[in-house]
Amino acid sequence: MLILLTFYPDNLEIFTSRDVDTVLKRIDGSHNIWLRCIHFRDRTGTARIIKHFGLNPSRVNMIFNHSPLGIDEDVEDCLFDSYEILTSQIKNNEFEVVRGNIVVGKNFIITFEITELKILSVLADNLQKRTLDIQKLGIDYLFYLIFKDVLNNYETVFTYISRKLDDLEDEVLENSGDESTYQKIATMRQSTRSGRRNFQSIKLLMAIMDNNEDFQWIGQPVKELFNQELVHHVDKLWQEYQAIRAWMSELMEIQRDNIASKTGERINRLTILSTIFLPITFMSGFYGMNFKYMPELEQPWAYPVVICMMALIVIGSIAYAKKQRWL
Repeated sequence: MLILLTFYPDNLEIFTSRDVDTVLKRIDGSHNIWLRCIHFRDRTGTARIIKHFGLNPSRVNMIFNHSPLGIDEDVEDCLFDSYEILTSQIKNNEFEVVRGNIVVGKNFIITFEITELKILSVLADNLQKRTLDIQKLGIDYLFYLIFKDVLNNYETVFTYISRKLDDLEDEVLENSGDESTYQKIATMRQSTRSGRRNFQSIKLLMAIMDNNEDFQWIGQPVKELFNQELVHHVDKLWQEYQAIRAWMSELMEIQRDNIASKTGERINRLTILSTIFLPITFMSGFYGMNFKYMPELEQPWAYPVVICMMALIVIGSIAYAKKQRWL
């Protein structure tokens, strides 16, 4: 699905279609536009879009071959970002990670969304509800809004993670959890790795803006917004991310020790039970030998005496083990 948002000074026009040529014909080069390509995996159609905006044809391969995550430092034709964003959508105790690409040109932004990014859908709805002169502010301001909403999304994600970790911490510290508790923490920790890549991507973008004087895709006013607002925001979220990862590691370590302790207790009990029945095994084996002249065989009280001795050994061993708190 293709969604074309055209920004006029006093309104926003939205056009939706599945046909590439129909959408491209509606693009007015004199206005800022945002083209959303959602679930759009037509390579030929993508090539036509790339060609229409005068971009390097190699960008098609980068879109379909999953180029390395983050900002592409080759910014001659556009600003190209391959994103992998951790969202608050939960599936099977794992956070949903959405992937795609953002292309920024002089007066356009194109987002190739392999999976629809809810953050962008909410942003598009908000742009319809409020008066925002993108034509005056520049399309790079929209790029700033996208990154700002991505960071706000991480605040929601981290709040959810903290609540879940509070519940899991109670299970871990009370030693009431099992191997599934450990697996939940491990799965959650593994699914949050993409957050690190997002923060590194934003830091790389800021470094490119600061070090490249000829960087044309982000204007000075938006650069100042990045430096004044998003730098602090990224640093704050990065510290929170590291704290959450450390928290997860601590809980995993404690739960691993709990599991090892429970396993050790089971092995200890089995060892004690084996020790208790070892003398009985010896006696039964001893009296099971087939010798003709065993004196006890001629005594009528021999069998009950041996049985009583076995019972006394078991009872005495269990009592001793309980006294020593082995059982």
